[in-house]
Amino acid sequence: MFLVQSGWVRFCLVCILTVFCALPLGLMAETGHVVSPSELQAQAAAAAQARQQNVEKVRSFLSGPAAAEALKKAKIDAEQVKNAVAQLNNQELADLAARADKAQRDFAAGDLSTRDIALIILGVAVLILIIVAVR
Repeated sequence: MFLVQSGWVRFCLVCILTVFCALPLGLMAETGHVVSPSELQAQAAAAAQARQQNVEKVRSFLSGPAAAEALKKAKIDAEQVKNAVAQLNNQELADLAARADKAQRDFAAGDLSTRDIALIILGVAVLILIIVAVR
């Protein structure tokens, strides 16, 4: 009698395991974490817009008269630096944009001299060129 029952138990276990293995794992997963395509598109658009704003901030920082003079004195091609800005990754670009904003605010507030801003501009330009050259 025990052998008949253990055979029946084995058969039931095999059937249950077969059902679990046959079902795709996606059917058993929760669907609460799924992001809709419209949300993905909105996030992608926001990231692209933030990147474009950061590119414009850095380029405008490098386009000012102080920047043109500092780059000219250092014999660095301003157009090459401005074109290289687009090749930076999002994190590097966000970091440089934040630094450019801070430098412009400090300069406008009188915390930085023309010499200080020129050194910052040269540092940013050299950093951009190094990052692009390493890639």
